[in-house]
This record gives sequence, structure tokens and C-alpha cells, in this order.
Amino acid sequence: MTTSRELESATTPLTQPEIEPLENDPLDELPGEVEMSLFEHLEELRLRIFYSLISVVIGAIACFAAVKPIVQLLEAPAQGVKFLQLAPGEFFFVSIKVAGYCGILVASPVILYQVVRFILPGLTLRERRLLAPVVFGSSILFFAGLVFAYVALIPAALKFFINYGADVVEQSWSIEKYFELILLLLFGSGLTFQIPVIQMLLGALGIVSSSQMLSGWRYVMIGSVVLGAILTPSTDPLTQSLLAGAVLFLYFGGIGLVKLTGK
Repeated sequence: MTTSRELESATTPLTQPEIEPLENDPLDELPGEVEMSLFEHLEELRLRIFYSLISVVIGAIACFAAVKPIVQLLEAPAQGVKFLQLAPGEFFFVSIKVAGYCGILVASPVILYQVVRFILPGLTLRERRLLAPVVFGSSILFFAGLVFAYVALIPAALKFFINYGADVVEQSWSIEKYFELILLLLFGSGLTFQIPVIQMLLGALGIVSSSQMLSGWRYVMIGSVVLGAILTPSTDPLTQSLLAGAVLFLYFGGIGLVKLTGK
């Protein structure tokens, strides 16, 4: 015979065991987190910018001391062209500009170090794991872009300009205008070669997957042609195709890298 106590226990619903909250992933923690006020952040930023500028100035002064060999190196792709100084002091100001750009390149390790030191306290362990590959890969790709521009892009553009008017005009160019063209192509290519780094970051942070990147290939093809037309001042299809092809190669290569990471 069933007692009232047994009947009550039979009709009472079973209580679910309390679920322990999941512990935070250690990789999402901020190691050595230190609270800083807005003023302290601004002071830290000011110091990092100051150190970076000092390194650029020192690098530019060092490059200015050896600017003539650098200028001769950059003039090498323009075979058969005579460079003119069309205004007093034109070559002097060109030398300062070239030394400034080269100073940025020389000081780039110091600048990267200052950037890393500024953002490092705000990064989790997971994000810090990405930092070294991103900085290393970005540096390698930037210098690869410079080499690509110097070896392939600049000679192709200059060959078009030289051959176009060879039978009509003598090839005598302004030294200032020439270096404006060369520096644009060099640094434009260096920045363009950062495409895989941006893709890796977007994939690692879960913002865009490799399949989403692949699905937008039509827009990338159009964008590469537009970018090639903007960064290459010549109108010949060879020069524009070289840069557009490099952009497509980098983009699809970046998709492959993102795919290998499982994103």
C-alpha cells in the first residue's frame, strides 16, 4: 500500500542539477593587465610616436649621407634616359625626399617595435599568438613588393614611356618627376603586398571565412584592374596587368593560407 510520503515524492518533479558555469578560456585573458587612465594612454602614445620619429630622422640622416649611390640605384631601370635639373636646388630637394623614404624603411623595425609595445597590453594571449607571424609576414611581403616593383613593374612602365616617344622626342626627364613616379610605384606595391596579411587577420578573428573570400572573386578581379590602373601611371596593358596579376595571386594565395588554418 502506497503511503502519502511516497505519493508526494512520486508527484514532485525532479530538479535539474545546477550547471557549473564554464570557466573562461585562458587564451582570452589579458596577462598582466594594468589599469591606465586616458592621460596615461595618451602619454604612452606620445612617447612611442616620439621614439619612432627620432628613428626615422636618424635613418634619414644616415641615408642622406649616402644618397648619391641610392639615387644611382633607383635611376638604373631608366636605361638611355638623361635626367635634368630644371630648377635650382631640384636635385637637393629630391635627395631629401629619397633620404626620407629610405629613412622610413631603415627605421621600420623600430617603428614596428614601438607599435607592438603600445598595443601589446591590450591583447589577449590568443591575439598575441598572431602578433609575431603578422609582423614577420607583413615585413617580408612589404620588401617583396619593393623587389617586385623594382625588378618587374618599374622597368615595364619605363620601357613603355621610352619607346612611346623614342622617334619623336629626346628622352630627357625631370629628376623630380622621375622620382615621384618611382617612389609611388615602390611604396604602392609594398602596400599592395599586404593583402594576405589582412586576409589572415580577418580569418583568424573569425570576421571573414575562406569560403566568403572565394565567393567574392569577381569583385576582386574588378578591383585589381582598377588598382592597377591607379598605381601604374602608364596606359599600356602590360604594366597594369603585372600589378593586377600580382594582386590576384596574393589574394588567392591568402585564401589558401586562411583555408590551411581551418577558417
